[in-house]
Amino acid sequence: MRQTKNETSTTTLTRLIAAHDRQHPVTITYLKEEKDESGRKTGRLVETVRTVEIYDFYVSTAGDILAKTMDRESGEHRDFRIDRLISYTVHRTAYVIERPIAEPKSRSSRGLATVTVLYPVAVPIARRVQLLADALAA
Repeated sequence: MRQTKNETSTTTLTRLIAAHDRQHPVTITYLKEEKDESGRKTGRLVETVRTVEIYDFYVSTAGDILAKTMDRESGEHRDFRIDRLISYTVHRTAYVIERPIAEPKSRSSRGLATVTVLYPVAVPIARRVQLLADALAA
């Protein structure tokens, strides 16, 4: 198990991208925002553990890097902010859940900003992270 407090966010992101490329599930310990009985967010963060299959990464308009995943337990789509990860373990097994079919992208002024980064498939993971960082800075 890797503790995110012991590594840079770039190292964490690089390892998660590698898990995605190899289609290895990841068990994460994560801080999620608690909701009350009516479904409203309380602002309190609670620790949760999930095993997920990553199928994409994106950046929110607030500048947070998120992983789009499929939850192994529920089979549902979930997004996780990378900065809220406490620890993670990359497994050696393969993905078992079908990921959602890509929906047509709409241009919404609210919600998420997307960045398209093109690179050759043979580019090392560390270089991909650098290309992503450069694209976000632009």
